[in-house]
Amino acid sequence: MIRRIFFFLCITAFISTTNAQSPSPLTKQQQQWLAKAEKHEKNGWVYLHIEGKPKERGFQHGYLLAKDITEGIRIQRKVWEYESALEWSWIVDWSMKLFAGKIDAENLEEIEGIAEGLKAAGSAVTKEEVVMYNSASELLGGWWPTVKDSISPNSPNPKKESCSSFIATGSMTADGGIVLGHNTWSSYYYAVFNVVIDIVPERGHRILMQAAAGLIHSGTDFFITDAGLVGSETTIGDFKPFDPDSVPEFIRMRTATQYASSIDEWCAIMKKGNNGGYANAWLIGDVNTNEIARLELGLKYVGFERTKNGYFTGSNIAEDLKILRFETSSNELNIKNPNIARRVRWKQLMKENKGIIDLKKAELFLADHTDTYLKTSTPGARALCGHWELDSQTAGLDEPFYPLGAFDGKVVDTKMAKNMSFRARWGSSCGMPFNAAAYLKDHPQFDWIEGLIKDRPTEQWVDFTAGEKK
Repeated sequence: MIRRIFFFLCITAFISTTNAQSPSPLTKQQQQWLAKAEKHEKNGWVYLHIEGKPKERGFQHGYLLAKDITEGIRIQRKVWEYESALEWSWIVDWSMKLFAGKIDAENLEEIEGIAEGLKAAGSAVTKEEVVMYNSASELLGGWWPTVKDSISPNSPNPKKESCSSFIATGSMTADGGIVLGHNTWSSYYYAVFNVVIDIVPERGHRILMQAAAGLIHSGTDFFITDAGLVGSETTIGDFKPFDPDSVPEFIRMRTATQYASSIDEWCAIMKKGNNGGYANAWLIGDVNTNEIARLELGLKYVGFERTKNGYFTGSNIAEDLKILRFETSSNELNIKNPNIARRVRWKQLMKENKGIIDLKKAELFLADHTDTYLKTSTPGARALCGHWELDSQTAGLDEPFYPLGAFDGKVVDTKMAKNMSFRARWGSSCGMPFNAAAYLKDHPQFDWIEGLIKDRPTEQWVDFTAGEKK
């Protein structure tokens, strides 16, 4: 009897903790929808194929990735409540006030489909939480800093997404085609972007992109489309302006990627209704022409460059002078700053490897540990493969040993993109494993993230192709 009571209490506690509910019986239509989808795991990644009308593909997404979505939102909630000391419902309500009315019908229907899929799978995550999750980067990184000092004045400024990326073409590459490389930097409790999602919409272009479970956009913004477009971005560091009355970035990114057939079309959609949220330097390529471009999208100011013979890089520092001077607080000369140190390293690598850049070189670039300030090869915050967790940060730029850095790597060239494929590595670009328990033992000041950060063992590079099967 005691064992039965103990078992019952454990199950009750689990349900209340995970906010779970019983799965719903699937309708015949829902079963037909799911029959078109595909999910499998590979080298730390989850591959997801969805297709059809917005609600249909949303349901496939929500149902098949219900566990991952629920966990991602649990982490988002815990971080928000700790850092702000405010209720989760407060920020969810604000996301709806700011963004819900600006979501177009197609994307809203896909979000509603995700929520219905979650419910059918037994998750209690709501549509409103899915909206908040999709808008998190611009909500917490763009809007929240403009109001937090009057609401929760001692809450830390959110750690904005950081990345290292390059795109090269023409005389820079071994075959004259495009080579694109990108790794994602974020707090390790947000290392949930291990989904490779293959979207075949009823209208528009097929998309193969990296994402987190539950997002209708990428979030890390590495993508290829059957229009021949490839892209990545790096967040513009120390960016300030935000317009709450314009179109959310996550909507513009998804719409541009699904419907644009050229670099010009993609950039035009991104610029229309720009709210300054999640301000990025976008590296875009067209494998039909091997032309590449860099779109730096501030709020009031926009930088744009294009070429068929050269390269562009990104390391979270604005290149456009008007954006740099008028919309950021960055000092582009302080090489102690990881953004500037990486900018210098990109220029070194491009000069040293002109004419021989290929996929293998791209993998090595993303795994690079050179610190151009210390002039050493040491894993740390100033390397292209970032490891803030190993850095004492004597420059005083951030908390010492903060759990943040590169947790992936992705590369693609013209040949792969034409085949709707790219190569990826989960865990870190260099392959260095991360052990959560060991990290927390060494740095107990971060004990509040116990249960939020996960182990990331060494994984190998692996290819993904749209339409692949297990």
